[in-house]
Amino acid sequence: MIELTWAQVIAWRLSKHHLLERVPRARLIDVATDLGGLHAQVLSSAELIAWARVEGLVPEDVRKALWEERTLVKTWAIRGTLHLLPAREFPTYVAALRTRQGYRRASWLKYFNITLEDMDAIIEGVRVALDGRCLTREQLSEAVGEATGSTDVRERLRSGWGEFLKPAASNGYLCFGPNKGQAVTFVRPDQWLGTWYDADSDEAVREVLRRYLTTYGPSNRDDFARWFGWEPKYARSLFLGMAGELAEVDVEGSKAMTLTSIVHEQRAFEAAAAGVRLLPAFDPYTIAYYPDSRYLDPDKKDRVYRKGAWITPVVLVNGRIEGLWEQEKKSSGVTVRVEMFQPPSREVRHGIEAETTRLGMFLGMRLELGYR
Repeated sequence: MIELTWAQVIAWRLSKHHLLERVPRARLIDVATDLGGLHAQVLSSAELIAWARVEGLVPEDVRKALWEERTLVKTWAIRGTLHLLPAREFPTYVAALRTRQGYRRASWLKYFNITLEDMDAIIEGVRVALDGRCLTREQLSEAVGEATGSTDVRERLRSGWGEFLKPAASNGYLCFGPNKGQAVTFVRPDQWLGTWYDADSDEAVREVLRRYLTTYGPSNRDDFARWFGWEPKYARSLFLGMAGELAEVDVEGSKAMTLTSIVHEQRAFEAAAAGVRLLPAFDPYTIAYYPDSRYLDPDKKDRVYRKGAWITPVVLVNGRIEGLWEQEKKSSGVTVRVEMFQPPSREVRHGIEAETTRLGMFLGMRLELGYR
């Protein structure tokens, strides 16, 4: 069995997350690909996730990729949360997401007080309603409600959580279009992108696992299940079915899986000081390694992973979460307020100052830096 050190693993993950070195602006879509999408529960967080990894980026770059170039697609994806996915691989993600059929379980239907027949009617109603059209949530709920003849459906589809729209998104019948004023809109992905290919779901899930292990690994099946939003039993079957592509490694006594094709590269990878990064709310790096004590002291867990599934912006020092930060808007301007868990060294302070300067350039404003 190949042995790795945690220093190697953390450095590998930082490299694949593009947190050792920022990449050129032209590689924005590559970053989204490597991360398995930019978490976009709050769109500004998706922009900052990209900023943390891409040199010289401005918010308009992300918005242009979404609404003009259509090289990014906004939809409900892994874990049922909003992400910006690379358009060039969007059909593959849809094929993988189709395997999550949680809405067909009796417990899900009972919880939301709906029948499977009605749920299937909603999914088909969304597909038909968006054919050649860009509709607001209100317009879509009216169209599907009319098609199904259900007043209750109209009300349910208006929910901001999208619990009845997510299955349609996972089936490839819905993604977000550009806002109309303050209202979100929805479109058909195949028509919005102009190109489409049908991917096999089994192979698509295997490809998603390969991408996951390349960036987030070495890892295990339970961690993958949590990241993807799958039941652990399905992840176990997937890992068993791909045994020929996987290798077990020992990371200082912890067993994990990686791809056979990269295991020797990982073993040769040298640990490197990553310096300081400001990661925004819902950053994929912060989400992926919960609640590993190698990344965060256990007594600080509740301050980062908060109630309501809120993930706090963090200060990353050499791959570890060593503090929190936020933007405070005042009449005099905007302050980046940092709270470190331990008194920072001069080197760490300089790193935070450099990140704050970069953030100000990204936002197009001068930011003040303060400590709690």
